[in-house]
Amino acid sequence: MSSAQNEESTHRGLFITFEGTDGSGKSTQLKLLAKRLRAQNYDVVETVEPGGTAIGTQIRRILLDSGNDEIVPMAELLLMFASRAQNVEQTIRPALQKGAIVLCDRFTDSSLAYQGGGRNLGFEPILAAHRLAVGDFFPDITLCIDIDLETSLARAQSRNQRLSKTADHQETRLDDQSLDFHERVRKAYHRIAQQEPGRFLLVDGQTDIETLAERIWAAISPRLP
Repeated sequence: MSSAQNEESTHRGLFITFEGTDGSGKSTQLKLLAKRLRAQNYDVVETVEPGGTAIGTQIRRILLDSGNDEIVPMAELLLMFASRAQNVEQTIRPALQKGAIVLCDRFTDSSLAYQGGGRNLGFEPILAAHRLAVGDFFPDITLCIDIDLETSLARAQSRNQRLSKTADHQETRLDDQSLDFHERVRKAYHRIAQQEPGRFLLVDGQTDIETLAERIWAAISPRLP
């Protein structure tokens, strides 16, 4: 892979993505980093995948709805990239061109981990879909919060139970996969980290929220524009 800057040297912003198994704390840490950056007067745009746009949000509902068990792995992959293509063109690229720091909750590394690893599709079909959907466009920095699966899945289950009281549908289809599935996902993340140590940073998440936020800041702050 290459970075977003290699693909589009004209953009003036910074594209940072957060990765990790469900329940790793990545979404919380993204919010904390956004708050810290804004306090230092950076222009920050937050987005999420799947989702990030009105069209992407509709795709997200299909992908994550617990009732949609019949979605086959390749359809799942292509829907992910349909949402991603919309998000890149409608939200991410324009923000970067204006000089903003874009923080995205998941990107193609999630597809490598969940569809490539978890669904056993392998990395090459995911990278081929990426090239078709968004070309040679990758994050400048990816932070992958790494915690053990027992903790990760317990947190995800607790979160889902809490949200089920107010949501009109359950976004738990991927969370509900087997333990073997989630083990393959985590192994795929570690494989990416080995392949791309300059871009993809594994951050030890086995700590409290505040300490983890400081670890992330230490990794990010030297690379801020």
